[in-house]
Amino acid sequence: MHPQADTLWRGPRWTLSLLLACLGMMGPFAIDTYLPAFAGIAADLQATPVQMQQTLSAYLAAFAVMNLFHGALSDSVGRRPVVLVAVLVFVAGSVGCALSSSIGQLVAFRAMQGLSAGAGMVVSRAIIRDLYPPVEAQRVMSQVTIFFGVAPALAPLVGGWLFVHLGWHSVFWLLAGLGLLLWLMMLQRLPESLHASQRQPFHPAHLLRGYWQMGTSLRFLALVVAGGVPFNGLFIYVLSSPAWLGDHLGLQPQQFFWFFVLSVSGIMGGAWWSGRLAGRVPRSRQVRQGFLIMGISTAVNLALNAVWAPHAAWALWPVACYAFGWSLIAPALTLLVLDEVPERRGMASSVQAFVGAMANALVAGVLSPWVMGSALSLALASAALMATGGLAWLWVKRQVAVQ
Repeated sequence: MHPQADTLWRGPRWTLSLLLACLGMMGPFAIDTYLPAFAGIAADLQATPVQMQQTLSAYLAAFAVMNLFHGALSDSVGRRPVVLVAVLVFVAGSVGCALSSSIGQLVAFRAMQGLSAGAGMVVSRAIIRDLYPPVEAQRVMSQVTIFFGVAPALAPLVGGWLFVHLGWHSVFWLLAGLGLLLWLMMLQRLPESLHASQRQPFHPAHLLRGYWQMGTSLRFLALVVAGGVPFNGLFIYVLSSPAWLGDHLGLQPQQFFWFFVLSVSGIMGGAWWSGRLAGRVPRSRQVRQGFLIMGISTAVNLALNAVWAPHAAWALWPVACYAFGWSLIAPALTLLVLDEVPERRGMASSVQAFVGAMANALVAGVLSPWVMGSALSLALASAALMATGGLAWLWVKRQVAVQ
């Protein structure tokens, strides 16, 4: 922690949570706002479905690769400079997307967005742990997740409205405007939470030692997989939402928000409960409860899809319950990851985000197109992703007692 942590943010704790949530929203907001405009963009730019999928895959791949460096940079030069530069790059990428006249240009500028969008989530985790001890940090992370949950609910609704009334270019102009507003807020309010004495040398050999330390620690990697991969059990439904909601469930684009509202309600509910449990029950029990909820939701989802044709009346609820379970485990596992390497929390957050984002990119580019043709296939893929995280957690629990 910063030696003067209690003096760096004098406002209410929830105001810092809101600021950091806005910072973390860059990544998901840049995805969810343009999904309703997929068909319109494809028609306007004469792009095939595969080419349109690359606008998402390029974003996620760039997001994943650069996530390896956001935290390491923030360990060396400080949290604040990395955030300010990244948000400006995001604004520039959004403007480029808005001005794109070909699918190639759009893919390139989406990659530029991806290179910068991950900084908010990576660095904000490190900032929280810089300023707060473990129990308080879990409560702040839970608050951040609650505020953060608003983005997936509002983004497709806003994106769909803009697409219908102002065209798809307006979606990216909105992202540019919001990014500029966020940059001004960070410039004015964001403190530097990394004390000068805690900074790490930005030297290739030093960085490689850090990455090697984390990359060869099975315990560290298992915690990262346990916390990051199960998210994709939910994310695959977001990525496949045009096919799942439109083709399989028969919903109109303006009705897609029901899925996002229910899922986000699950995320916010799980985050709220995680904050309530902080300091009251061991984190290991909290994680076990979260995986139990995800497991039951997954089993119900599989059974319903195996027996009946998918219908919106029941298909959305198991996914929302799954979101609750994932959100319950996320703050606790994130803190366990960061505290594995306390002297390199930024880098640890980077590696965690990299693994999660690479999983996101693989799910978006490979798994989602492969399984989106069937609701049962989607349910099976979601179950496999959840099981991967669950097995990683069980392995960690057997190796070392996690409190």
